[in-house]
Amino acid sequence: MTDSTLFADAMRLTVLDGGGPDGDTVSFAGELNEHWTIGPKVHGGAMLALCANAARTAHGDAAGVQQPVAVSASYLGAPDPGPMRLTTFLRKRGRRISVVDVELSQGDRTAVHAVVTLGEPEHHAPPLLSVNPVVPLMTPEPPPGLEPIGPGHPMEHVVHLAHGCDIRPALTTLGPRSDGGPPVIEMWVRPKDAAPDVLFALLCGDVSAPVTFAVNRMGWAPTVQLTAYLRAMPADGWLRVICTTMQIGQDWFDEDHIVVDCEGRIVVQTRQLAMVPGR
Repeated sequence: MTDSTLFADAMRLTVLDGGGPDGDTVSFAGELNEHWTIGPKVHGGAMLALCANAARTAHGDAAGVQQPVAVSASYLGAPDPGPMRLTTFLRKRGRRISVVDVELSQGDRTAVHAVVTLGEPEHHAPPLLSVNPVVPLMTPEPPPGLEPIGPGHPMEHVVHLAHGCDIRPALTTLGPRSDGGPPVIEMWVRPKDAAPDVLFALLCGDVSAPVTFAVNRMGWAPTVQLTAYLRAMPADGWLRVICTTMQIGQDWFDEDHIVVDCEGRIVVQTRQLAMVPGR
């Protein structure tokens, strides 16, 4: 297993075969090592990004126009860090929209089934309408003194993702609010030694600690389903992430991420359904 902490290495794929009789099925080898985990298990956002990369690579696009504008992932298991196999099936190849199914497996178990829609994200132009809650709340760069997750940080031994990312959560937004209001978790994120790209922005759509921290449920909160929308290509700089919820039930909760780049553009939106940790 490679010990690299680089995001580009985590997203690397090797073609195993193009085994379909019509050439529409392609299999890749990939690997997500211990640096892309939360606790002992591989991070869901890293797996979603790897599935998106497999779909984009299998589809092929010399011009680089088509990107994973929507990824709908069902999580069937929680794999350990290590080698993985990604099998893709091209469902539609269109002029503007293509669709690719992806299965990420480890050994004989499928861990993720994803449906990836490929298309062209928004151009670098003002939207016709935008309700962006992030820009009024968060500065383009983290405020002075906001510490990254690392040695001595309270999340150091859980968020191993911080080996390859600079993650700066506002700790004051993680726990229950003094006014009893709903959680609004804020964090600044960027990859180490690289500019954020499309795949890293998708990973950031699952980067927050669970919103269940707001009700003192802090154990493992497994994601069951996550849908991500890539709205635009990220600019080079910090990504701002706000995480919110509509309802934390006794068994299930929803969690939304909005990811905004340093220029103030929404680049990724996600919504997931997950299980509330036990007491």
